[in-house]
Amino acid sequence: MYNLYIGNKNYSSWSLRPWVLMTAKAIPFTEHLIPFHDKAAWAEYKKLAPNGLVPTLRDGDALVWDSLAIAEYLAERHLGIWPEDGRARAFARSAAAEMHSGFSRLRNICGMNVGIRVTLHKARMAELGPDLDRINTLWRDGLETFGGPFLAGKDFTAADAFFCPVAFRIQSFGLKLGTDAMTYARCLLDQPAMQDWYRAGLAETFRDPPHDAEIDEAGAITQDLRAPAKM
Repeated sequence: MYNLYIGNKNYSSWSLRPWVLMTAKAIPFTEHLIPFHDKAAWAEYKKLAPNGLVPTLRDGDALVWDSLAIAEYLAERHLGIWPEDGRARAFARSAAAEMHSGFSRLRNICGMNVGIRVTLHKARMAELGPDLDRINTLWRDGLETFGGPFLAGKDFTAADAFFCPVAFRIQSFGLKLGTDAMTYARCLLDQPAMQDWYRAGLAETFRDPPHDAEIDEAGAITQDLRAPAKM
């Protein structure tokens, strides 16, 4: 049985990737949620995780501590993590790697926070332009080339898992892309695994001040759908 170590579901975009991939692909695992505010839990977790960050996958004596590495580790053991077709697989791997290493403006301005709705300041929205243009182009190219509804064809793969946090950001911050890209984002949000994660994120009562402070700098919260805070 795999053991997957993750952070809070409201905030942790990096944790979402392997969690939604394994859930969508019906790969059994035991979830270990390390709450951001639990110093004792993090101290214990850092004895396990080589980099002290989430996510980490433990498979017996093997440890994999990066979301892209986890996807590749799973692909060696399970079918369907990447597309079967070679051309689609090359595109999917490239798209996931680009998401893994890029889009810094989107990450920094629109930190993942599934339970709120935000109107961004105009200046911050303008800063997002290059990243949103690139996402729109990348998604359109994948959907047009491989026929959708997912990024590299008819099946959900690791490429889609890597863009699931973007779908949550589109929902939380009211971001606008082209028609096809918005349909794809909605498709990701409607996946049962994403709905399960979303419900769990809304139910969390913990607030992480650094994450929430980023939101205050980026825009104005218009809705907070999360359960009442208990600090």
